[in-house]
Amino acid sequence: MFLRLAQQHQEFVQDLVMNLQALTIILERRGYTASCYTCGDQMKSASFMVSLREKHLIRFLVSDYGITWMELWDDRELMKLEGAEAINQLQELANLVKYSTTVQLTN
Repeated sequence: MFLRLAQQHQEFVQDLVMNLQALTIILERRGYTASCYTCGDQMKSASFMVSLREKHLIRFLVSDYGITWMELWDDRELMKLEGAEAINQLQELANLVKYSTTVQLTN
């Protein structure tokens, strides 16, 4: 049972990394500065960042150790979410990008 769960988690992380890479491409095409870095070809972790406005940065980290969403303003942390809450916030960003030409997050 635990081996199956571990494999499912690894597949989940890989899917999340692929989606972050796609979101990065879409954001860049819309004129935002965005990046998604992974370590190696196995896609076990990623660091995603996007600058929404001057001094407004979103950082999303995913790995086998956890998932974190951080929103920063002028290098100060405004919000930090982990796990499912972090993924929900990422979905909100993706929805805003999908349905709008201007990305604006609301708290």
